[in-house]
Amino acid sequence: MKTIMTAKKNTNIKKFDNYLFDLYGTLIDIRTNEDSDKLWNTIRILYGYEGAIYTNEELKDMYHFFIMEEMNIIRKKNPNRKHIDVDLGKVFKKLFEYKKINKISEDKIKNLATTFRSISTENITLYDGVYELLDFLKENKKKIFLLSNAQSLFTLNELKMFGLDKYFDDIFISSDYEVSKPDEEFFMIPIKKYNLDTNKTVMIGNDYLSDMQGASKVKIHGIYIHQEISTPVDNPDKIIADCKIMSGVFKNIKLFLEDLKKYKRNKYKRNKYERNKYERNKYERNKYIKVNTQIKKAHTETGINL
Repeated sequence: MKTIMTAKKNTNIKKFDNYLFDLYGTLIDIRTNEDSDKLWNTIRILYGYEGAIYTNEELKDMYHFFIMEEMNIIRKKNPNRKHIDVDLGKVFKKLFEYKKINKISEDKIKNLATTFRSISTENITLYDGVYELLDFLKENKKKIFLLSNAQSLFTLNELKMFGLDKYFDDIFISSDYEVSKPDEEFFMIPIKKYNLDTNKTVMIGNDYLSDMQGASKVKIHGIYIHQEISTPVDNPDKIIADCKIMSGVFKNIKLFLEDLKKYKRNKYKRNKYERNKYERNKYERNKYIKVNTQIKKAHTETGINL
């Protein structure tokens, strides 16, 4: 993409008091695979230990069936809700009940979900600069909230794993509320609960639809960072945000909030360096081509073949 970073004027940390963060693709880089044979074979065995006998294919099919069933239940209760989410804990429980296993503890459901997540996760890490940004916001007495389309059964463990839970003043996960971004209803939950001033509230996320369009609908600000797992963007100009970091460099969020003018000066210096580097390389390439051409010409005139 040609656009590396764009930002509106007079936008920095002094403007915002409240920060809503997306999680996956924003703070945590994650890759999962819920189609692997290893995953479904392991989960099938765990269900079998409790007397719920499945084949891998049957278990996988019924898992998706019960997800759709839960979604339909939520739609009937909330016919005007556009974006819904389900609690996978209910799905895992229904998979036991389908096989007439009704006495399953919540701890076993949690352990099953933990196993499901750990096996389906191929890679998980923090983006470089996450701790620095969160520490910076805390030092400046800012309110920090998590607003994530995710599953509590998975996410709470991963927050603890990275020590992120201590940074948030409150955590809002879509599976707990049966609604997800970009639905205005989900954004309004923290706004109403904490009486947040929308003009001093900003959403930081990597999805221009769920995060930025949703934020725009409830009149809060947006900082967009494009990552490899973000929804593809054909035209960055269409993204509604105060700041767009298309390079995916997370550290630029802190730099942007600290001093926008400084960021622009540094950006100019970086661009100037890259231009100078390109011109130097271009000069060296041209010099090499010119010398090589002269050598070839001399060899041709003397009858020497290269």
